[in-house]
Amino acid sequence: MSDALEIQDQPTEKIPANVSQKEEETRDEMLSRHRKEITQLQNKEIEMKKAAAKGSKAEQKAKKKLVEEEVSQLSAKLKEKHAEELASLGYNSTNGNESNNLDNLVKAVAGFSVTNQPEHSKPSKSAKRRGKRAQQEAEREQRIQEEQSNLVSDRMIEDEKLERKLEPLGLTINEIKPDGHCLYRAVEDQLALLSGGSAPYDYQELRKMVAAYMRENSPDFLPFFLSDTITEEHSDHSLSDRFENYCKEVESTTAWGGQLELGALTHCLRRHIKIFSGSFPDVEMGKEYKSDGGAGSSNASIMLSYHKHAFGLGEHYNSVVPNLT
Repeated sequence: MSDALEIQDQPTEKIPANVSQKEEETRDEMLSRHRKEITQLQNKEIEMKKAAAKGSKAEQKAKKKLVEEEVSQLSAKLKEKHAEELASLGYNSTNGNESNNLDNLVKAVAGFSVTNQPEHSKPSKSAKRRGKRAQQEAEREQRIQEEQSNLVSDRMIEDEKLERKLEPLGLTINEIKPDGHCLYRAVEDQLALLSGGSAPYDYQELRKMVAAYMRENSPDFLPFFLSDTITEEHSDHSLSDRFENYCKEVESTTAWGGQLELGALTHCLRRHIKIFSGSFPDVEMGKEYKSDGGAGSSNASIMLSYHKHAFGLGEHYNSVVPNLT
């Protein structure tokens, strides 16, 4: 258990707790700092989990629980501090103009500027899209906070199931940074592993490849893209425009990748992709590219792991690699 204690005693990035010290801070500056602090906590969790993956299985399990508990406490404290700081700027539901105040809070939590606009100014279509994404992200964060205690246990259960699945195969998880690029970074990590050196494409190049492939083969993707409900926001947009906007987000933003992007990746790279999960049945894509030549084959499979409860922040992908310990 000495390793576990060392994990807890490691120096951490200090997050200012005194709201009064931030009185001169603008709203956008505060929101920018909040996002940086969340990223710091995510990176800290990755380092702690890597440090805990040492020793016997029993020791690793014990240390893993300590890490989960500490991260849960840190996450709860950070969310509480951010809420207090936002409240100090007037973001609360007790004002007379409750609906406008809550709308600003939604945008603030999601990282958008909340500078008041003239009432007669009609928001642009892109502003409407950003506002809707901001609201969805804020609602998602609220659900996560409300279910924080359950998420920790769900994450532990998911990780343990995945570990039991991978261990007999001689495989383990290589943690990938949870920054919105995780799917593409995980694939980049796999390509580097399979090539025995550096990856032929980095995550940004993979994003561009996926967007280009989806544009060139739009008939293959539009039926799945159409499965999303057409809202009032989309009523004045043609299908081609909405699909092009989606491809632009894939290409140049931190939009999370999912099944559509995985399907494009299999064809771009002409490789079989297997996704392990502790919450769902394993998934295989691009079976036509599957090779029986093993890891040393020039067309060996890409192996990823899908985590529904990772970091208490939502869905996440990691890279699955041989366990060398």
